[in-house]
Amino acid sequence: MPRLGAHISILGGLHLALERGQSIGCETIQVFTRNSNRWQSKQRTPEELELFRKTQGETGIHPVVAHAIYLINLASPDPTVRTRSNDAFREELARCQEADIPYLVLHPGSHRGSGLDRGIARIAQGINAAYAEHPQYTVLTLLENTAGQGDTIGRTFEELAQIAGRIQEPSRIGYCLDTAHALASGYELRTAEGYGETMQALENCFGAEMVKFFHLNDSKKELGSRIDRHEHIGKGAIGVEGFRNLLSDERFKGLPMTLETPKSDSLVEDIENLQTLRALLE
Repeated sequence: MPRLGAHISILGGLHLALERGQSIGCETIQVFTRNSNRWQSKQRTPEELELFRKTQGETGIHPVVAHAIYLINLASPDPTVRTRSNDAFREELARCQEADIPYLVLHPGSHRGSGLDRGIARIAQGINAAYAEHPQYTVLTLLENTAGQGDTIGRTFEELAQIAGRIQEPSRIGYCLDTAHALASGYELRTAEGYGETMQALENCFGAEMVKFFHLNDSKKELGSRIDRHEHIGKGAIGVEGFRNLLSDERFKGLPMTLETPKSDSLVEDIENLQTLRALLE
């Protein structure tokens, strides 16, 4: 079975995300390692990192996956934005490395009207430079597919593969597949035939073995809308059958999959969504 979980807040400390995840039955979690809407970040002490490792051992939650802050845009044509983005990306990798977090999910970015090819070249350049500076890093960068709004890059599997094709060390890269983004960008998931065609397209571009992580989100918007709006499992345009198709796919057996669906502080929505997903596995 896949390992199911949710995106969990780190308010009060990284270790508390693990405790919150355990309290609602998570087997894996996704976190931001810092404030997701600020360039500045606070350094963590050795004691904080040790408490995180200790708590992870006690809860048995694995893997913990980090999501890069939203401000990062490695594809930006603006030199100032790109410099800040490259610096922040390096810091994200460092924060994952010191906490033994194996995966960092990254939105590819937006070319802001400068052209797809140039945007892809900038993304690859930023990733290559970061790993060249720190060859000892074991953290994998997972490129996330996008809904295709505006000038965002990563709407198609081909665009993601083009980024990977420019990475000097291909072993540094994997993929995170977001179900809501996939449907919004035009990939069918709801029928067995449509799901099969989508996965064949994925196989043709980079292979299912390169997918390391999933965001399980239903979509408020319809197939091909190119609008990124998440909904609770089974209550959006994908519906439960789309998730049944994915959860029963032997190629993704044992992979971590987390929710990014709307929720309140009580996390009751996460509990309900996880129950819906687990019922599909029975």
